[in-house]
Amino acid sequence: MVSFEMNDRKKIGLGLTGFGIFFSFLGMVFFFDKGLLAMGNILFFSGVTLTIGFKSTMQFFMKRQNFKGSISFGVGFFFVLIGWPIVGMILEAYGFIVLFSGFWPTLAVFLQKIPILGWVFQQPYVRSFFDRYRGRRVPV
Repeated sequence: MVSFEMNDRKKIGLGLTGFGIFFSFLGMVFFFDKGLLAMGNILFFSGVTLTIGFKSTMQFFMKRQNFKGSISFGVGFFFVLIGWPIVGMILEAYGFIVLFSGFWPTLAVFLQKIPILGWVFQQPYVRSFFDRYRGRRVPV
């Protein structure tokens, strides 16, 4: 069994990732405010880098099968910075889905184990949807 040690660097990384998602959400709520979206992107990327490490981050984004998602995410971030936030967020969303599609089954198992929220994800109809992907979990 692999133990997951939570050191201070990983705690800060998870916090930055959470703030990145929060700022991105606020940027979309406030009619695609490019400042909030750019701040969310920077915090998200730096949080992922701190959480899994610089070398692992570079390996993840530079894998051959992740090129399409990495390029889409990078071009979307560029469009957000130059003032086209709607086009940028569409490209980033596509890149995010392509890059992190292998983690959805792991996320589903995690959500089922949360004390109160997990009850919803353990209902028969929802659980049958998640059980289709259970065999394809990605070790984190």
